[in-house]
Amino acid sequence: MAQPSKAGDDQAARVWTAMRDLASHYPPPQRLRDALNLGRGSGRVRALLQLINGPLSLTGLAEALGVDAPYATLIVDTLEERGLAGRHPDPADRRRKLVELTPAGHEATEGLLRILHEPPPGFADLSPEELDVLEGLLNRITAHTQPG
Repeated sequence: MAQPSKAGDDQAARVWTAMRDLASHYPPPQRLRDALNLGRGSGRVRALLQLINGPLSLTGLAEALGVDAPYATLIVDTLEERGLAGRHPDPADRRRKLVELTPAGHEATEGLLRILHEPPPGFADLSPEELDVLEGLLNRITAHTQPG
């Protein structure tokens, strides 16, 4: 199999950079924060999204967010103040607190997920055939990145 040319490597890097930039900047983080009136910073939004699959300990949430435990506590304090999350003792270890979404928190995360799943405006300009090509290319790329 022939090796890609240096120009091909440069083009692949440019396209990959554009894809990463698009994915990391859309939707704009401020839109997510504004949807829930959560103020500056993205930790609260990220915490809500981490809690979708069920309760986490404060330590587990801190690790998932890549923050220290005191900062995770501040995030949870804010989520509790807004009625989006609550803490309760872990039945397996009553010394540890679990953080979980409240019904309002579940509703809020559903709204966040709707926003996250909206395609960027430029996608509306693509024809169904172009979207088919893009989907096929992404599936092909993804197949090469799956383990084993």
